[in-house]
Amino acid sequence: MENNSESALKFSEASQDCIAEVRKLVVHYETPDGIVEAVNGVNLKIAKGETVGLVGETGAGKTTIALSIMGLLPIPPSNIISGEIFVDGEDIRKKSEREMRDIRGSQMSMVFQDPMTALNPTMKVADQIAEVIKLHRNLNKKEAAGIAMEMLKTVGIPPERYYDYPHQFSGGMKQRVVIAIALACRPKLVIADEPTTALDVTIQAQILDLLRNLKRDFNTSVLLITHDFGVVAELCDRCVVIYAGEVVESGSVEQVFDNPCHPFTSGLFASLPKIGRNVRRLNPIKGLMANPMDLPPYCSFYDRCDRHMENCKESDPGLVELEPGHMVKCLRFLPGEGGTD
Repeated sequence: MENNSESALKFSEASQDCIAEVRKLVVHYETPDGIVEAVNGVNLKIAKGETVGLVGETGAGKTTIALSIMGLLPIPPSNIISGEIFVDGEDIRKKSEREMRDIRGSQMSMVFQDPMTALNPTMKVADQIAEVIKLHRNLNKKEAAGIAMEMLKTVGIPPERYYDYPHQFSGGMKQRVVIAIALACRPKLVIADEPTTALDVTIQAQILDLLRNLKRDFNTSVLLITHDFGVVAELCDRCVVIYAGEVVESGSVEQVFDNPCHPFTSGLFASLPKIGRNVRRLNPIKGLMANPMDLPPYCSFYDRCDRHMENCKESDPGLVELEPGHMVKCLRFLPGEGGTD
């Protein structure tokens, strides 16, 4: 087994500018009905100060990847079969739960999808923010309270609301409190799991502006999980598209948006409503996502793909680099396998 210094050296040699890196991550859920292959060989890098958008359908494995990075997967039923996860040069899979509690909140934190359930309804907002600060920054109650109040101001909540309970806040304000908790100790990485899904469009815009400003002010790296390409375009530097637990396309936002190559990515863009076009029906992707309990040995998107070829059923293609930084997992882009039409 590698010691911590060897793990840090291994991380440093491969990824000088990365704050986090996931390598060949495989995660299964063991259920009474069988094995759910939730994540299948995912590679993911997040550079310092970068915002990466993780996009995919419900059930594609996005949240499982996030919980794996945070060390919060429920075990059982989940099981990390293989893979490596580095955060700021540390191999977190080799960390004990006690060590992970020190890392969570101080080096990385998570904004959960539903602020209604992320906050403790029996504790005042003040105590919930100060609790994180006292735990990780070794401050007394008065000092932690002062920093907590400043964090509330930072996320746009008046200080007089400091001693209110969560039920006294709107959904958007609850999400602001969750973001304040996540950023209270100035972590280097924040994972935001669909932070605007439960909010109306006006509040969504406010939360996105808040995340953008906080990233600028604190130079925080962000992994943003979302269904919304509009959010990715607004906030992210790079886009990673997940399908059936695999990365099927990744690149800069400009590369993926201007030249979507994987049929799934193209299908997502084609299904979006377009302003100025008078159409009676949208163009959704046919069928349902492949059953994670019965994934085929070939391309998981084959049955839904309008462009599949017969040899797509012969093997499962790997990622191909189309241009520097732009990767796609499709047999059509392998040399000699069908061209790039």
